[in-house]
Amino acid sequence: MGVPTKKRTRSSARERASHFALAKPASTKCSNCSAVILPHRACPKCGYFKGEKKIATKARVGKK
Repeated sequence: MGVPTKKRTRSSARERASHFALAKPASTKCSNCSAVILPHRACPKCGYFKGEKKIATKARVGKK
């Protein structure tokens, strides 16, 4: 069974853990409505992908 022979110092542990930070997800703008969307996906607001209508979306109803 593997047992560490030397103690890992605080600085060594923190240097190693510095690579565990989360990265922000990539985002792009829709070519049709300029909404912020995830890349390689159809826009959930207008349904366009690469300049073509790909999915049907419901018309937005204004709030009263």
